[in-house]
Amino acid sequence: MENDKITTEKAGIVLSGGGVRGMAHIGVLKALREHGIEPRWISGTSVGALVGALYAGGASEAEMLGFFKETPLFRYDFLSILKPGLLDTDRYHKIFESYWPHNRFEALDKTLYVTATNLQRGVERTFSQGELIRPLLASAALPPIFSPVLIEGELYSDGGIMNNFPLEPLESKATFLVGSNVSVVSTKDKKEINSSIQLAARTTGLMIYAINREKIGRCHLMFEPPELEQIGVLDKKGIENAFRIGYEFASRAVEKFLAGN
Repeated sequence: MENDKITTEKAGIVLSGGGVRGMAHIGVLKALREHGIEPRWISGTSVGALVGALYAGGASEAEMLGFFKETPLFRYDFLSILKPGLLDTDRYHKIFESYWPHNRFEALDKTLYVTATNLQRGVERTFSQGELIRPLLASAALPPIFSPVLIEGELYSDGGIMNNFPLEPLESKATFLVGSNVSVVSTKDKKEINSSIQLAARTTGLMIYAINREKIGRCHLMFEPPELEQIGVLDKKGIENAFRIGYEFASRAVEKFLAGN
C-alpha cells in the first residue's frame, strides 16, 4: 500500500482485550500519531474498548495512562453482595463519568465500536450509538471478577469472551486496517507450564488466539509485541512497562512498514 493512502480518513484500528497488557495500545497509538497516522475508526473490546474510548474522546497518552493508574482495580467497598462476580461493576460508573461526562458515543471526536458479550443469548453485540458508559463497563467486566452489567434488561460481560479482536465493524469503513493485539502467544519452555494456573492461562491464551488468528492476518499493519507475555493481565505495576513495550515495538514496526511501502 502506498504511503499516501495511509491517512486519518482511511485508517481504522482494532484494539484487543488483555488487561494491563492493553497499556501497549496507548504506546501503539502514540507511535502512530508521531508518524502521522491517526485512525478515524476504532473498534475495541475489554481494555481495548476503554483505551479506544479515551482516544476517541481526545485524551493524550498521559491522560490515558492516568485513567488506568487512578482507576482502582479492587476496592473493598465495591465488593458484590447480591450479584454474581467478586466486584460490583456498576460501582465504577461514577468514576467513568468524570472521564466521559456526556456519556454518549456521539460526543466522541472519532467513531468508536465497543464489543460486549450477551451472557443470556450467548452472542456478541457491538455498541456504537447512545449511552457510552454502560457498554464500556460491560465490555471490560471480566468474569468472575466483575459482575455482569444490565443493559436493556439483559446481562452483558467482557467482549473478549466472544470476540477478542473485533475487526468486523471496520471492514466496511476503513481501507487501511491497523491491529493491536496484546493477547499474544509465543513459544514457551515446558518449565513455564508446570502448574495448574500456568496450564489454564496457556490453554485460554491459545484458544483466544486461534479464534482470532485469521482476522489478525487481514490487517495491513499489525502489532503483537511478544514481550507482553511477561506482564500479568491484572498487574497494575506493569502499566508503564506495557506502554513502553507497545511504543517501542510499534515505532520500529511503523518505520519498517513505511520504508517498505
